[in-house]
Amino acid sequence: MLNTPARREFWLLATMALLVLGAGLGLRDPWPSDEPRFALVAKQMVLSGDWLFPHRGTELYSDKPPMLMWAQAALYSVFGNWRVAFLLPSLLAALGTLACVYDLGRRLWTRRVGLYAAWALLFAVHFTFQAKKAQIDPLVVFFITLANYGLLRHLLCGLAWRWWWLGWFAAGLGVITKGVGVLALLMVLPAAVASLLGWPRVRLHVRDWRFWLAPLAFVLAVALWLVPMVLAATSSGSVEYRAYMNDILFRQTAKRYAQSWDHHQPWWYFLATMPSMWLPAILVVPWAIPAWWRRLRRRDPRYLMLLGWWLLIVLFFSIPHGKRDVYILPALPMFCLALAPLLPGLLRRRDVQWLLGAFNVLLVLALLGAGIAMLVGQPGFESRLILQRGIDTSVTAALGWIGVALGAWGMASLCFSGARRRHVAVLSTLAMVWVAYGLVGYPLFNDSSSARGLMQQAGQRIGADAQLGLVGWKEQNLLMADRPATTFGFKRRWYSQLQDGVAWQAQAPQQRWLLVQEAAVLECIDRNRAERVGVANRRGWWLVPADAVVGPCRPSARELARITLEQGREAPEE
Repeated sequence: MLNTPARREFWLLATMALLVLGAGLGLRDPWPSDEPRFALVAKQMVLSGDWLFPHRGTELYSDKPPMLMWAQAALYSVFGNWRVAFLLPSLLAALGTLACVYDLGRRLWTRRVGLYAAWALLFAVHFTFQAKKAQIDPLVVFFITLANYGLLRHLLCGLAWRWWWLGWFAAGLGVITKGVGVLALLMVLPAAVASLLGWPRVRLHVRDWRFWLAPLAFVLAVALWLVPMVLAATSSGSVEYRAYMNDILFRQTAKRYAQSWDHHQPWWYFLATMPSMWLPAILVVPWAIPAWWRRLRRRDPRYLMLLGWWLLIVLFFSIPHGKRDVYILPALPMFCLALAPLLPGLLRRRDVQWLLGAFNVLLVLALLGAGIAMLVGQPGFESRLILQRGIDTSVTAALGWIGVALGAWGMASLCFSGARRRHVAVLSTLAMVWVAYGLVGYPLFNDSSSARGLMQQAGQRIGADAQLGLVGWKEQNLLMADRPATTFGFKRRWYSQLQDGVAWQAQAPQQRWLLVQEAAVLECIDRNRAERVGVANRRGWWLVPADAVVGPCRPSARELARITLEQGREAPEE
């Protein structure tokens, strides 16, 4: 990057990445399903000072290791703003992932290949969509990619023991972020195959004592969280802490993989997910496969290791019944890296350019169609947004104009790009979509999606001096409450929460109100005396004063069946 054109190309990539991924930072609150959960846990860490055992309300939260929540809490301690702190780990992780891919492509091939790999990854729909969300996956993708970076620097670029150790250490950090971080180490398998077959450039050097320091680096990274947690849980004498330790170490890892209890999908699920989520890069795979095969026949270990690892990840997650699209997201960076050396040649093909142009046309038609449907008041489309999201017609009108504007931008990009540069039109259209999503979509959807609007209305209705209890609540309700709210458990049955809430309310009936999810409202609540405060996240909510409770809140068989069904539908979010 010594000459001016190279510097310009790099900074264009860096600027575009920051713009696309960072647009909207600070303009919204956490949105369901996972974001409010992690942000609430992080907030309670800061307020309580207990960073070792995460809490959700009054209950311990053992579904995930605390790495993301630690990052959010630490960044809040620096910036003092939750709207920035909860999204910043994902942004930094995504930028770090792009940097690893770029530099690895530069070292394994050329600077140009590194740029192509980073551009392909930046605009892969799956990557960008997740990078703009405050979930664990962007962070674990970064640690796995960093681990791959360290391993490949050592295995393919000449002996580099520090990078080898860093690769194993990063995999350990991935484990305490989300257990699947260990999958980065599967890169050793195709490397071993290449070494045994005598392919050039790859040697494991297992007889060197420095090789065996790497597992110690992995254990050290895992121990940073595991050892203090286990020592505290076993020495505290607390039954809850021991249950937390057993759940997160056994049930949420090996048992969850072997006996998946949610998100059941067929074995071929990821074969359908990748073509839809890895657009637009996945479009050129039919032309890439023969090229990959030719390079494998030439015994090029770079392709064997990248493609072999990608296939191992897909195979690993295809075995259990439980599957989600984010499970294979860590494989996307290595896929883009394997594709990048072929892109300069593939993008010169007329048929590839025709396909990319067709993709851009479909995207434009979808944007225009959605925008026009909302502007002309197409009943089915608009009413679903209003009823399910709790938004008004002014928001749907604004969304309609945004859709039309984005469609017009996509058409203009297609016209000005020319027949040989349809890929530029695709990138231009997607870039504007993501920027508009962050800068305009965030503020428009925030009140209804985050429950901020609902909780503000509830707070205004009951007054500043009243106390609020939550029944059938979701994390966003407690997170967005304008005052300390009382909860009656989270995983408990809703009717049990309501019974305890009514008893709590009876102790100070003039000052205490209950905010109850509509599905949890039993016949003991007189809806004529209660107040339906609004809709948020496709759920209705009622404010219940003490005089609206007209009988004992014991559910009938019909109500019990209904509540069990409704609460069961929300369980997969856990």
